[in-house]
Amino acid sequence: MEEKRSLLTNSCSFANVKPLMIEWPYPPIQVKERNLGYANLLSADYCGSVSELSAITQYINNENRISCEKCSMAKTILGIAMAEMMHLQKLGELIHLLGGNVDYTVQTQNGCSQMWTPKFITIPEKPRDMLIADIEAEKDAIRQYRMHIGMICDSAVNAVLARIIRDEEYHIILLQTLMDELEEC
Repeated sequence: MEEKRSLLTNSCSFANVKPLMIEWPYPPIQVKERNLGYANLLSADYCGSVSELSAITQYINNENRISCEKCSMAKTILGIAMAEMMHLQKLGELIHLLGGNVDYTVQTQNGCSQMWTPKFITIPEKPRDMLIADIEAEKDAIRQYRMHIGMICDSAVNAVLARIIRDEEYHIILLQTLMDELEEC
């Protein structure tokens, strides 16, 4: 006698998820001149402990773990992760134009380098704690971008960083809305 096995499936469809970004165009991806110091600063935004790569990884991990129970929340988190991927791509272009290497290594001013590691991300168990960690990570990213804008004397680079900040601020609003929805349940 043959035993029937049921397949486990995730009924959450991500077919129409798009990057969640504000409706403003990005400035052109260009630089005044090559500047390895600026490229090294941006490498921290690209793949440091507070970076787009860390954000993407943390968001995708959170989305994967909640998609079966909280589909709507998972879709929002995936949309934010997709926006972070666009930021990563734009930073990579800037780093390259500035003369730096795009290799998942942060180059520090004292000549040291540090490779990206999953130790940079926070992986809480509960959705509420995930959202809190994501909000804090967005706030940290905004602080770091603002600091880098103050250190970089290239208006073209700073325009891109300022535009990324606008998306990060929007992400905080989206994540706070998800927190509010969780607390209503």
